[in-house]
Amino acid sequence: MIPRPTPVVPLKLGAMRHPWRRGEDRTLHLPVGDGLLGRVVDSHGHPMDRKGPIEHVHNEPLIRRPINAMDREPVRQPLDTGVRAINAMLTVGRGQRIGLFAGTGVGKSVLLGMMARYTKADVIVVGLIGERGREVKEFIEDILGEEGLSRSVVVAAPADAPPLVRMQGANYATAIAEHFRDRGLDVLLLMDSLTRYAMAQREIALAIGEPPATKGYPPSCFAKLPQLVERSGNGVAGGGSITAFYTVLSEGDDTNDPIADAARGILDGHIVLSRELAESGHYPAIDIEKSVSRVMTSVAPQPHVEAARRLRQMLSKFNKARDLIQLGAYAPGHDAELDTAVRLAPAMRALLQQDMRENAPLEASVQQLRATVGG
Repeated sequence: MIPRPTPVVPLKLGAMRHPWRRGEDRTLHLPVGDGLLGRVVDSHGHPMDRKGPIEHVHNEPLIRRPINAMDREPVRQPLDTGVRAINAMLTVGRGQRIGLFAGTGVGKSVLLGMMARYTKADVIVVGLIGERGREVKEFIEDILGEEGLSRSVVVAAPADAPPLVRMQGANYATAIAEHFRDRGLDVLLLMDSLTRYAMAQREIALAIGEPPATKGYPPSCFAKLPQLVERSGNGVAGGGSITAFYTVLSEGDDTNDPIADAARGILDGHIVLSRELAESGHYPAIDIEKSVSRVMTSVAPQPHVEAARRLRQMLSKFNKARDLIQLGAYAPGHDAELDTAVRLAPAMRALLQQDMRENAPLEASVQQLRATVGG
């Protein structure tokens, strides 16, 4: 028996919404709002902390129209990070984008946790992009703590997530920060890491046939970085701000690999963590000589800038003569600058070292700096 054909029902006009109608917003929308504070979500806005559904949120587009460069408020106000070496020597401005360059296992996660706990910001957004799944819970419980989590939003996209999900996690964390900035709040955005974001884009680009260009990275990787980074920073005049710290993994402790070199060019400064300092027990392992804040002269008073420059000179002088000092070939009286550097060495170490549970306010850090260099 021949089966009868299924009748075709004609589609009425207007019965189906046309997806390509002019003016329609086809951007992915994800939840944002006060209900996210204290919560851990994935790249789709779904809760991961088993605390029940998220309330008091609404959907906003994942990608927004960029702010006109002439409408942005310039970086003029200093930001207290609670880290003495950064406050004194690498003063950060409210609305600055700065990179945290480090190899593996030199304390970058601990430094991010210190800034999350002690930075004077209204809201903290943490993006854990492409990191090990074990580190997500450890960062939240051991490093961020209850105090830091209470005013934070954590977006987690672990290393086993697909590359599109990892990239969406970075964009989602930025969109949450933009939402609070547009409400006039000062936001601290901690992105760990920018390198994993670029690696996710590399996987996608190579899968669709884009040829590799620089050490295996297709050109689209370097085009995506400024599109993400430029979304942070100050908003319009009189509005809020996003001060962003992006960690950049240095492959083999080489700070000149392609992603690190590209990030250095689009960020407003870089903080380099040294493995040598970490191995000697110097924490945070910030290499002051290789680090720079490009807005320090705009946000710090001139006496502070001069004191930081003086201590940087003394530190460089001491480090260059360290081998001679250890071999016993140094004799005081031949170089007055070196004699001063040797005398100030214990005070310089005390200034630049800090326990992870210690909070060092900006004003106290500057006072200790000026006392160290003598004025």
